[in-house]
Amino acid sequence: MRAPYGSGPLAPAALAVRGAALLLALVALAHTLVHGIAEPGLALVFGLLVAAGELVRRGVAAGEREPAPLAAAGALAYALLGDSAGRPTTHGALQVIAVVVVAQALAAVPRRACGRRTDADRAARRILTVGFAAVCFQPLYASGQAERWFGDGPYFPLFPLTVLALTALCDAVLAALLVRSAARAEGPGALPPYGSLLVDEVRALTGTGVAIGATGVVTALGVAVAGPWAPAVLCGPLLLTQVSARRYTAVRTTCGQTMASLARATEIAGYTPPGHARRVAALATAVGRELGLTGPRLTVLEHAALMHDIGQLSLLDPVAGGATARLPAAEQRRIALLGGAVVRRTGAGPEVAAVVEQQADPYREQPLAARIVRTVNAYDDLCGESVGGPLRALEQLRLGTGHDHQPQVVEALGRVLARGGLTQSGAG
Repeated sequence: MRAPYGSGPLAPAALAVRGAALLLALVALAHTLVHGIAEPGLALVFGLLVAAGELVRRGVAAGEREPAPLAAAGALAYALLGDSAGRPTTHGALQVIAVVVVAQALAAVPRRACGRRTDADRAARRILTVGFAAVCFQPLYASGQAERWFGDGPYFPLFPLTVLALTALCDAVLAALLVRSAARAEGPGALPPYGSLLVDEVRALTGTGVAIGATGVVTALGVAVAGPWAPAVLCGPLLLTQVSARRYTAVRTTCGQTMASLARATEIAGYTPPGHARRVAALATAVGRELGLTGPRLTVLEHAALMHDIGQLSLLDPVAGGATARLPAAEQRRIALLGGAVVRRTGAGPEVAAVVEQQADPYREQPLAARIVRTVNAYDDLCGESVGGPLRALEQLRLGTGHDHQPQVVEALGRVLARGGLTQSGAG
């Protein structure tokens, strides 16, 4: 589960990002105040576009990378703007940053008045990302170097597209850094590998990120031909995309809440210890990150871990401690299949159901997600049985690597627990 931006104490990396953004904003504002605003009409148009995009956004939903795509597209368009109605512009990179900073600040006022929290990490990330795009584009365009490289014909759009690709990579680097910083603030056991987070962010660019980037480039090219009125027309499709994305996110959130409620059903009925599903899901997700799972594969693992015991509701009498490993293999398989059938009716998806159904199979026949759920579930059961603490539980798992557990999964679990001080997962 992604760590929320700005939660808990700030890690040094988050402080560095905020500090760099603040310094860049102060330099840009000071330069603009001293030298004045070039093309004030264009600055007003794009400033209003960024501010409007910030105002229409809502709270950040779970898994949502960019809550204000219109603002992001408008800021990118201004950074990649070279001409307006056929005439070269002279606003420069520092004015781009200053306009974005002022627009974000103005949009924050009514949001704060309505009691909505300002996300400082996202604001800092946007300033740095837009600043990177503007610094890459504006000097090369103003000096004519871009035209010498790409020409003034049909190949010129390759220049802003190249800058856009580099900017997207810069944004992914910053986003992964901030997510890891937030995870570090939550505790050492929650710290995921930076490489996995970076891959996750890069893959996420194929969603809304493509729409934001395409709208930014098309808007900049449209203003170059038609003038300042172009953003009003060209940003319309992105608004529709934003509405559709929010509806999709709402459906996913509802599905997640349904699964969390069903996962608690086994605890309320006395089939599993209190908090067992939540602990297994959290620890399985950390192990999945340790083994390189990202994006949708990590989400499937988390949901399957939450729902892995739902099939126990078919038992007439609860198993002591909820540890179904004591049951015959055929009974374990039956419970797993019944659990998968329940999951298929929740809308969680066939991938989640398949993991729940296969958790009782021999580990060599399981997908990686099922192997992780199997091992983490066994670890939590062993801790709950007071076998001698987490170290003793890990030792027993290692003894079972020949048949019951994949060695790589057990070792990844050990690394995750070591970073968290070997907390006794089953303790409550």
